[in-house]
Amino acid sequence: MELPMPCHSLFSLLILISSYGFANIEAFNLTTISFDEGYAPLFGDGNLVRSPNGRSVRLLLDRFTGSGFISSKMYKYGFFSANIKLPSDYTAGLCVAFYTSNQDVFEKTHDELDFEFLGNVEGKPWRFQTNLYGNGSTSHGREERYRLWFDPSKEFHRYSILWTEYKIIFFIDDVPIREVLRTSEMGSEYPSKPMSLYATIWDASNWATSGGRYKVNYKYAPFVSEYKDLVIEGCPVDPIQQFPVASTSCSESNARLESAEYATITRRQRMAMRRFRQRLMYYSYCYDTLRYSVPPPECVIDPIEKERFKDTGRLKFGGSHQSHKRRSRRRGRPHVDDRTI
Repeated sequence: MELPMPCHSLFSLLILISSYGFANIEAFNLTTISFDEGYAPLFGDGNLVRSPNGRSVRLLLDRFTGSGFISSKMYKYGFFSANIKLPSDYTAGLCVAFYTSNQDVFEKTHDELDFEFLGNVEGKPWRFQTNLYGNGSTSHGREERYRLWFDPSKEFHRYSILWTEYKIIFFIDDVPIREVLRTSEMGSEYPSKPMSLYATIWDASNWATSGGRYKVNYKYAPFVSEYKDLVIEGCPVDPIQQFPVASTSCSESNARLESAEYATITRRQRMAMRRFRQRLMYYSYCYDTLRYSVPPPECVIDPIEKERFKDTGRLKFGGSHQSHKRRSRRRGRPHVDDRTI
């Protein structure tokens, strides 16, 4: 288990990272939509609160239920993005997830791309992980875990997932933090079936903070995550027939995705991504030699990263969105999709 970073060391690191210009990369030119244009409530009843103008939404977790929303359509590749602000103060045991999945349709062969934000005890920073699953390959989790260079509870920051036929890129504030290029060796484990976009907040006390040592404390409830400036770009398809349900073909939509400004990582962005990964990534499955004696085929081994993670060992990561699914069922709530890592 990794020892926590001293406060003065973390502060120095954040100053150093800021000097590298993470926050100064030019923002993407994105078209936002209202909640009703692209999304629908998933679970949580009154714990999902839309703004009067429909341009933002709050998700609450209390002792009775969490909450979530889902895209109104499924997409065969796309760009999914939102400005998100996380709960503050004591957030141990919380998981705030922003992710794509198709488990409701493809229960045993589902695909998934995750941002999962993991709460912490008061005074300690949020941490988060990204993950990738393809064709039900839950035994081959592709987790990476990171620190942030800012406090995500103080103001909104943009989190985005680009998913095309050839690549997957995770962004924070238009800084790419992870890129997965499709390889022939990945085969069906590259996500390739239509997915919906989800946003949820739920009780993950059994794993989210120090392996479940610290639980959700409901005296601090309700816990509130906020979402605005919602973006979906992609081709809506029928999840079974995989036929376009929009007037344009998926080939045209996919071509627009591939040519969009966010689909090409500039030299400056690649430098920022490298700095982020060298300084703030503290777990990568690619360097977990006890878990994978041979790195999965999409892994690009960076000698500097490899040196950092030479003693990673068999770390325990992940959890299950099933936890809030079970909680919702007990309270008579709609069933919530997801997977067990």
